[in-house]
Amino acid sequence: MKKITILLGVFALYFSCKDKSESHTETTVTTENHLDELYAVMQGSYNSEVQAQVDSTYYNISLHMYPIWEGKGHYLYVEQALNSMQNKPYRQRIYKLNKLTDSTYTSEIYTLPTADSLWIGKWKTPKAFDAISPEDISLKSGCEVVLKRLAKNHYQGKTGDTTCVSTMRGASFARSEVEVLEDKIISWDRGFDAEGNYVWGAEKAGYIFNKLD
Repeated sequence: MKKITILLGVFALYFSCKDKSESHTETTVTTENHLDELYAVMQGSYNSEVQAQVDSTYYNISLHMYPIWEGKGHYLYVEQALNSMQNKPYRQRIYKLNKLTDSTYTSEIYTLPTADSLWIGKWKTPKAFDAISPEDISLKSGCEVVLKRLAKNHYQGKTGDTTCVSTMRGASFARSEVEVLEDKIISWDRGFDAEGNYVWGAEKAGYIFNKLD
């Protein structure tokens, strides 16, 4: 009888540990990190040609986002220009993607350490950025976009309402709203003065950048 009691105790302990192990596995599955998914879906070349053809108040703008510094983090070189003047981009930045929580991610914005002209078109040859390192770039504090995962390959988010300082065209701060999908990115950038009055950017809604590749 003593042996039977001991065996029953061993079996009870085994199944108790097994249940805890299975429970832990289930928890791990539900907290999957989708940072790589976001990073992959943002990459590519885009333009707003279709939107510009439908509505003349929008320009045909090119947008290129390609990974740099492999193995050092989730970095993208970003270049924007009028599609007809891609040799003269008006925006060149580096984005760094980070996991914030199990369902939200941040896209930090950085400026380049040297003249922007040196990097024009370097989205075609991302290895060129190996000449500098993540320690060389400068964070635009308050301008990060917080993105929430809505579904597979679908993220939406924005900057803080007044946190991103901007002095362009008389603005005091800029505000960005972004939606990332598998085949497009919708981006609405606007500038406001100190009183909150609109001073620049698309008035109706964001630019629709369709992925080309």
